Amino acid sequence: MTDTKQLTLPITGMTCANCVATVERNLKKLDGMQSAVVNLSSERATVDFDSAKLGLTDVIARVNRAGYGVATGEADLIIKRLSDDNDARRLEKALAKLEGVLEAQVTFTTEKARVKYIPTIVTQAELRRAVAAAGFEAMELGGEAEDAEAMAREHEINEQRRLLIIGLIFTVPLFLLSMGKDFGLLPDFFYTGTTMEGMRDAQPWFGWLMLALALPVQFYVGWQYYVGAFKALRNKSANMDVLIVMGSSAAFFYSLPITFGLLMGHVYYETAAVIITLIKLGKFLEARAKGRTSEAIKKLMGLRAKTARVIRDGVEAEVSIDDVRVGDMILVKPGEKIPVDGVVIEGRSAIDESMLTGESLPVEKKPGDPIIGATLNKLGLLKFEATKVGRETALAQIIKLVEDAQGSKAPIQKLADQVSAIFVPIVISIAALTFAGWYFFGPTLPINSDIDNFTRALIYMVAVLVIACPCAMGLATPTAVMVGTGKGAEMGVLFRNSEALERAGKVSVVVLDKTGTITKGQPAVTDIITNPQIQITSDELLRLAASVERGSEHPLGESIWAEATTRGLNLVEPTGFKAEAGHGVQAEVDGRSVIVGNMRMFEARGIQLGGLESEVSRLQSEAKTAMLVAVDHVAAGIIAVADTIKDSSKDAIAELHKMGLKVAMITGDNQKTADAIAKQVGIDMVLAEVLPEGKSLEVKKLQGQIENGEPQIKNIVAMVGDGVNDAPALAQADVGLAIGTGTDVAMAAAPVTLMSGDLRGVARAINLSRKTLSTIKQNLFWAFIYNVVLIPAAALGYLNPMLAAGAMAFSSVFVVSNSLRLRGQKI
Repeated sequence: MTDTKQLTLPITGMTCANCVATVERNLKKLDGMQSAVVNLSSERATVDFDSAKLGLTDVIARVNRAGYGVATGEADLIIKRLSDDNDARRLEKALAKLEGVLEAQVTFTTEKARVKYIPTIVTQAELRRAVAAAGFEAMELGGEAEDAEAMAREHEINEQRRLLIIGLIFTVPLFLLSMGKDFGLLPDFFYTGTTMEGMRDAQPWFGWLMLALALPVQFYVGWQYYVGAFKALRNKSANMDVLIVMGSSAAFFYSLPITFGLLMGHVYYETAAVIITLIKLGKFLEARAKGRTSEAIKKLMGLRAKTARVIRDGVEAEVSIDDVRVGDMILVKPGEKIPVDGVVIEGRSAIDESMLTGESLPVEKKPGDPIIGATLNKLGLLKFEATKVGRETALAQIIKLVEDAQGSKAPIQKLADQVSAIFVPIVISIAALTFAGWYFFGPTLPINSDIDNFTRALIYMVAVLVIACPCAMGLATPTAVMVGTGKGAEMGVLFRNSEALERAGKVSVVVLDKTGTITKGQPAVTDIITNPQIQITSDELLRLAASVERGSEHPLGESIWAEATTRGLNLVEPTGFKAEAGHGVQAEVDGRSVIVGNMRMFEARGIQLGGLESEVSRLQSEAKTAMLVAVDHVAAGIIAVADTIKDSSKDAIAELHKMGLKVAMITGDNQKTADAIAKQVGIDMVLAEVLPEGKSLEVKKLQGQIENGEPQIKNIVAMVGDGVNDAPALAQADVGLAIGTGTDVAMAAAPVTLMSGDLRGVARAINLSRKTLSTIKQNLFWAFIYNVVLIPAAALGYLNPMLAAGAMAFSSVFVVSNSLRLRGQKI
């Protein structure tokens, strides 16, 4: 008997009845598919299939293969009551098991879950119910995500503070009474008399007093540990709560029969209470410190303007930022924040974009120029049209990028994850062996000892359970990644994921694209040389070339067209326009065949330069690009174009050299021009005459993957480009860095985006990565060495359980605090 399942999927990309038939036909080809009905008006597919043969992922893959998509939703939830990284992984598994959930990512550090799901199969309410069933609490990240999150964080810290205060109120007197009794420091009414050994016995009610003080700590302050442990064990898992409950309960429940007079010996209520209170103190400090790791996000959110002065139907009104719509006309006075992204319609001003790009100098803005929301209008009154609002603004995209990077897992974290998964069971095993070892094989106790063999074994077992700290290992990488990516955002360096943040620090070779990266990308005509052998003026040569370039989008072509326009030349519409990438352009102008291109294009067509070779060499040695012009297949002259080197390029390359990196330049220019530019800025290696499609191959060669057909030593290569024609090379490089502006940040495909056009951002990105990686290694070393050294020390009897609890509580605080040091480091 088959187990039939019915699902409804929202299909995207369908436009006609043929699309419906295509989707249905493809779905029906699946083995186990019983029926598939697709509706064009509702854009949904209802499928019945045998769940033993097919799964949801198979159905989605088939729709994708047919050329269509399945619409998905994304839920961001704030998760409360996560104890450690094991809880985060457990919740991830619980969410991933839900029908309709495609991806689930839970981050312990940020206490957030991001779930990708199919809205027709599962709802956000069901997701929250699943979180609750796993033993946690979920809050939705709505439109006012920053407020909801801030409230949730504040509530958690306040709750931890309240429980800590209650714990201290009962634990401090309990600890002082216990120590006072042991050292005979209490007033006489606490004692019954003196024993033969000179010890003073406490009153019978003393044990009951200690129990009364310990009880609220154990079962009120520590109750969440019991709940967490129960839910973890119910889900066939074990986390930090299990260790705390086992350790504190062993001390507490061992003391009960002694208090009831069923056994003789010491009570250890103060040990149980101190364990719980110290761990609560650690958790409180950790919660506060973790709140500070996300301060960069809060700062970015705080940049947003709250209101906007909008002109609608000729009436000026101040409205909430959430009510601004695309197409609205907005007025911004000097000293005010730009509320949303837009384009200037009237007015001129200087805009301070430093909060987003890290660029300190204000940027001049005039009609037609784009402006970014959250930047500061310094001088004049501006009227602009809103082009992007809400989640589409550059600021919102930056915040999402940083959040995505903070939520991603760095490769270096894999080891910690693998260890954390088996850590608690191993610790419990060591604790059991410790008890057995001391109970059965421990050295004989002195005759006058106030503890017996069982008590000694129990104390050492408790110390092992309490000293173990899986939290420090779970926090080691994510906290450093959070601080690192946040600091990067403040400096105008955006990392798309933590893998890019980790890998950037290992870079050995930096490849820089020339146009728009080393140079300004705004070339201008410098020389016009005509062929003396034919009758043509420089203006006529420029007019013909510019008429051809009217159809070109290349920066060099645009500079020729701009020069002709400046001179007021009469340009005509070209016919039969053809462009050859990396070579040049060709078209008919006034019935004459005109070619504008490089030497390769002329050689391919067999056009002789006719005495212009020496001029070409001279111009190239001056770092100018010689554009050759042929009219009716005869070389008519040269138009030289030069691109200005950015002011920061030389300093940026010198900085990279100081960091021990090799710097290469890649360009389509000829070797002489490229060498001249390289000499000016101090480039180590020049890769010239490289066609756009050949850039990725050159990067591959530098990586050492191809050399005479033999695999070589691998270099870690970073490619820096404008992210447009360099896309394949950026993708091929180990680390791709796109130099952009705030407006195109969301479009950059590179793992790293430098918000300003300043090349010094490359050194900052690599330096930040190195320091973050160093912090992660320090954290992991501490987390591992702490457990490796102190667990055996506790097992060998060198640690009192109370000292063990203190050390455990502060180990994770140390890791978070060490990560926070990154914020203050100069990069």
